[in-house]
Amino acid sequence: MTTAWAFLETPGPQVDPAGNSSHCVAQLFLTSALARSLSGVFTWAALLISGYQIYLHLRSYTVPQEQRYVVRLLLIVPVYAFDSWLSLLLLGDHQYYVYLDSVRDCYEAFVIYSFLSLCFQYLGGESAIMSEIRGRPIQSSCFYGTCCLDGRAYSIGFLRFCKQATLQFCVVKPVMAVTTIILQALGRYRDGDFNVRSGYLYITLVHNTSATLALYALLLFYVAVRDLLRPFEPELKFLTIKAVIFLSFWQGLLLAILERCGLFSEEEADSRHLGPGTLAAGYQNFLICTEMLLAAVALRFAFPSQVYSEKMDNPAPLQSISSGLKETVSPRDIVHDVIHNFSPAYQCYTQQSTHEAPALGQGPCPTPCTQPSLASGPGKSRKSNVEKSLIPLEEP
Repeated sequence: MTTAWAFLETPGPQVDPAGNSSHCVAQLFLTSALARSLSGVFTWAALLISGYQIYLHLRSYTVPQEQRYVVRLLLIVPVYAFDSWLSLLLLGDHQYYVYLDSVRDCYEAFVIYSFLSLCFQYLGGESAIMSEIRGRPIQSSCFYGTCCLDGRAYSIGFLRFCKQATLQFCVVKPVMAVTTIILQALGRYRDGDFNVRSGYLYITLVHNTSATLALYALLLFYVAVRDLLRPFEPELKFLTIKAVIFLSFWQGLLLAILERCGLFSEEEADSRHLGPGTLAAGYQNFLICTEMLLAAVALRFAFPSQVYSEKMDNPAPLQSISSGLKETVSPRDIVHDVIHNFSPAYQCYTQQSTHEAPALGQGPCPTPCTQPSLASGPGKSRKSNVEKSLIPLEEP
């Protein structure tokens, strides 16, 4: 009988010669066949549901300006689920999950940007949003965090703050991921170690601050345009995406705090040494595997493909599906937006129609012009003269 089975047969906590209690039964569950089987079933079920949903959108790629962001949002389930499952399978002495979770962290930033961009596209672009909300007084509400904005009105500066606060998360997240990998290689990082000499404390503080600011900006934007977004049923979309990203982060932080309080202790399982931080991360990955199945089902209803499939006569060929997927995963638009919004020379705010292709080569202060739109669907193309207006940052 293996050591794992011996532990599993023990009805309660074990006591070592020093009198310290260890939670062998609960902790060894992570390395058991049952845990791996359950996490695998949840993961592959989530992958099948999300994969089919993504395929339906790419097959009916009739509104690329919107669907590129929808597909990016749907991809969060495969990225999260498979990353967490693989991390759970590699649970052991070497903290491989740190490197795998860094990939997941980088994609979080991609999703945050894509969600805000999708809302902009739903509402017809930045100029259309400003024409609707500019000059309206901001309603004071402690629930929505606008109590400090009482007496102020919506302006182009408000819209720019929402975008910049979201984009900063897209910069901070990858930087923190790379920093984590470097510190891990130098032996200066360990999950759940809040020691001032450990990098975990500082990375958690920076990440928490950045994530909170991004969430606050998205909440402010949602409060400002929720009436305009009502035809698109934004509640389920907003709650699902935010739950996947931010609740998973707070869940991991809670597990780290519980580990700090002594809930987890070092264990040996199958000749592998599992530290408290590794065990907390293992529970986080197991929970994410199960939660992604629920997220896949919720996203299935939040972003239905029927509204786009009704706009085309025949399904797209495989070549168009491949090109559509390639377009959705390209990060060029987010790189351009980051440079454009944080450039010191940026003195004006470009307002774009929803029918306009993203001007990747656009300078910091463009002039009004017209450009053809993206293809309206696979194998089709259409041109539309779109006027771009400039709204100065300074209020009159």
